[in-house]
Amino acid sequence: MKWLSTRVIFTLLYFFLFAPAAFAEIYSYVDSKGILHFTNVPTDTRYKPMEYDGPKQGVNLKDQRRQYDAIILNTSRKYALEPALIRAIVKVESDFDPIAVSRAGALGLMQLMPQTAKEMKVKNPFDPRENVEGGVKYFKKMWETFDGDIILSLAAYNAGAKAVLKYNQVPPYRQTRDYVEKVLTYYYIYKNK
Repeated sequence: MKWLSTRVIFTLLYFFLFAPAAFAEIYSYVDSKGILHFTNVPTDTRYKPMEYDGPKQGVNLKDQRRQYDAIILNTSRKYALEPALIRAIVKVESDFDPIAVSRAGALGLMQLMPQTAKEMKVKNPFDPRENVEGGVKYFKKMWETFDGDIILSLAAYNAGAKAVLKYNQVPPYRQTRDYVEKVLTYYYIYKNK
C-alpha cells in the first residue's frame, strides 16, 4: 500500500507544481480500488473538475488559519505529524469553525464524534486546544494503524478504521472518497505555501 501513497503523492506534486494554476483545469476521480486519478485532459466520464472553494468572500484564508496556527503547529509536533496535513484536515472538517456541528453530531474544529472525543479524553470539544489535541491524537492512531499510509489514514479518520480494514482500501463511500481528495488537495496547497 505504501507504493500507492508514493505514486499518488508524486502525481499530486506534479499537478500542483507544474500544471497551470487554475484548479478548474485539473480533473480527478477515485476508482473502485480507492486509487486517486488526476488529469488535465479528462478521457473518462468519471473525471470531475477538482473543487477549490478558496477563501470565502470577505474572509482572508490566511487570517482565518492564523488564529489556530500555534495550536496546530504544537500539537502536530507533539504527535510527529505534518502541520500542513492537520491544517488541511481542520479546513475540510470545519473550515476553521470551532463551534461547527455536523448533521451526524461531529463537533468542533476536527469534527470529533462524541464517542471519539470521550475516547481521546476531550471534555470540551468546542475548546480549540482540546479539540485539536483529541483530533490529532485520534488521527495519529489511524496513522499508526495503517503504517503511515496517508490515504488509508484519512479514510479511517472519516469512515472509521473498521470500514477501511473491511475493504482493505478506501471504502466505496462517495463521502469518504471526496473527503480524502479534498484533504489531500488542501494539504498540498498548505505545504507549498
